[in-house]
Amino acid sequence: MATVGPVDLRRSARDWLGDAGLTAAAALLGLLLLQGTIEDAAHGERIPVRFELAAGAVSLVFLLLFRRRRPVATAVTLVLTQWVATTVFGTAAVAVYSLAMLRPWRIALPVAAASLVMLVSLFRLVAAPDFLEGVVVFALLYAALVTAGMLVRSRRMLIASLRERARAAETEQRLRVEEARLLERERIAREMHDVLAHRISLLAVHAGALEFHPALPADQREAAGVIRRSAYEAMEDLREVIGVLRGDGPDGEATRPQPTLADVPELVRESRRAGSPVTLDDRIADPDGVPSRVGRHAYRIVQEGLTNARKHAPGAPVEVRLDSDGTDLDIEIVNELPPGPPPLAIPGSGAGLVGLAERVALLGGALEHGRTGDGRHRLHARLPLRAV
Repeated sequence: MATVGPVDLRRSARDWLGDAGLTAAAALLGLLLLQGTIEDAAHGERIPVRFELAAGAVSLVFLLLFRRRRPVATAVTLVLTQWVATTVFGTAAVAVYSLAMLRPWRIALPVAAASLVMLVSLFRLVAAPDFLEGVVVFALLYAALVTAGMLVRSRRMLIASLRERARAAETEQRLRVEEARLLERERIAREMHDVLAHRISLLAVHAGALEFHPALPADQREAAGVIRRSAYEAMEDLREVIGVLRGDGPDGEATRPQPTLADVPELVRESRRAGSPVTLDDRIADPDGVPSRVGRHAYRIVQEGLTNARKHAPGAPVEVRLDSDGTDLDIEIVNELPPGPPPLAIPGSGAGLVGLAERVALLGGALEHGRTGDGRHRLHARLPLRAV
């Protein structure tokens, strides 16, 4: 046996207002028809007004609850029950309007025609006075209701189509922007590869030649070896950046192993071999226990701090301190500032500290840098170990 599912009462205030308006219109139409029936009743004929009002009220509740969820069943049911009471005529007419608004005309027109045929048959059976006038009035009423419902349906479908087109246009625009971004990244990657890779490779070749030159002292050959290895590392980093720009590998990440906090001592040793007097105060008991993401950014911060010290205070002592309280990781790089005017800096992008600030902000940390009261430069970063 077929069952009817629960009635869905979750409607917006606008939907409830529209349903209430249609129900009120159906009630008003039913009352007008009831009033006309009472006035046209033959002498001595008794009209069951209470029954008419009760039947009309039941039909109005039925219309209010089911017209959106089951418009076809609601309209057919009310059309078939028009024989019961005159007040149901108005409810059935509004149900036909709702059907024309919510379903295609191929469904609405047959139901409206069937309702009109039933009304004509009813008028003929009861030998209603002014039969032709009544038929014309109801025919015009149903034509107006069906036409209005179809117009409302067409307007809603047009609005839905326009919204769908707007969503499609937005998606297409987003794809075009993404494609333009990828093309720009590809262009930047080609420029970096063509310009920087060539120059760095030349630097590595010349440094390698100096490293194995027999006429140079041992310390100069060692310095040339540091330059060659640094150029090689720069080439690897450049390939990594180009791979990220081009989106190579899974999720656009480079496949080369990333440095962590445990690699900071080796970074300090490389700086010492290059001639920088660097001291490391490492108070991290378990560097491998630091999250890899935090450790990678900490390594880059120390690397940038040592680079800045070599640029702006070549030969000055540098102190690197790593500490943690279990919640945050503290990184501090302090170097002496030479007296007098600053030396000529190595050409660079000037965006090192900006990049550090972006790295620290990604982890939700804090970055401080600047001169201290005792004439030194201090770079301090605090990174939360549970970065988001």
